[in-house]
Amino acid sequence: MEIERSAQFNHYTVMKNEAVDALNIKKDGVYVDATLGGGGHSLEIVKNLGSNGKLIAIDRDAEAIEFARQRLKDFEEKIYYVKDNYANITDILNYLGFDKIDGALIDCGVSSFQIDSLHRGFSYMRDCVLDMRMDKEQTLTAKTVVNKFEKSKLKEILYNYGEERYTERIIEAIIKNREIKPIETTGELSDIIKNSVKNVRYDGGHPAKRTFQAVRIYVNDELGKIEPALDALVDRLNPTGRIVAISFHSLEDKIIKRCFNKHEKGCECPSVFPVCICGKQPILKIITKKPVYPSKQETAENPRSESAKMRIAEKL
Repeated sequence: MEIERSAQFNHYTVMKNEAVDALNIKKDGVYVDATLGGGGHSLEIVKNLGSNGKLIAIDRDAEAIEFARQRLKDFEEKIYYVKDNYANITDILNYLGFDKIDGALIDCGVSSFQIDSLHRGFSYMRDCVLDMRMDKEQTLTAKTVVNKFEKSKLKEILYNYGEERYTERIIEAIIKNREIKPIETTGELSDIIKNSVKNVRYDGGHPAKRTFQAVRIYVNDELGKIEPALDALVDRLNPTGRIVAISFHSLEDKIIKRCFNKHEKGCECPSVFPVCICGKQPILKIITKKPVYPSKQETAENPRSESAKMRIAEKL
């Protein structure tokens, strides 16, 4: 865990005002931006904090933190920057000496900087090294997944994380090509995918979109960290504290919705039990029974925000 106080990084902050307004920020409160990214949400949060208010800004990407430190330099005394995975929020809060927080924001999206970067390998639209790591210090890369993983594992990844209907065709093409030579770049992988589905009607946008999404999610274990992080954040919230979660994928939204419902319901006894014996009480109130979507103006300015959904809950 690296903690500090205090190339161009482009990132359109999705539902910036809506998300920050939903936090109901207290001037002297303690808040967590679990996914710092370009710092857009963090900037709006610290603008609303008083002299004793604090923000804990977390990101796995060292480049994101460095950019945000410059963007938010006027608020340095209010911010703790943490290079870590938000799933480790309990350890982070313990290390910093915060028992409770007054609100938390988690944005599950990938920043535009990461997608558009020429050296990160997230985009099927740019030819560069096949990487896809949010944290450059981790060892697993997309290149390893594409070239080394067995057919059954690749099918599982594309089907579960990409919901790709042509998984079989795409995997067969990947395996055939990697047997000739390793697949080194995003351009090579994108071309392989396009050629594998050229004789079928592909109506899911760019043919490589779902595959790249699936591999990225797997490489960064994006889905596996969401619920543990939400559980930990809810546990550390003060009464009336809010948690705001933004998702960009149906699987992410399902996890967030399930987690919020779990904490709002409380009791985990089977429905056939006449009375509760587990003793668990509700600890959350869901503010948004249905997700909040970006405005038409926002999606016109930033088409990548079109799939975003925001859910809000409050600690009882």
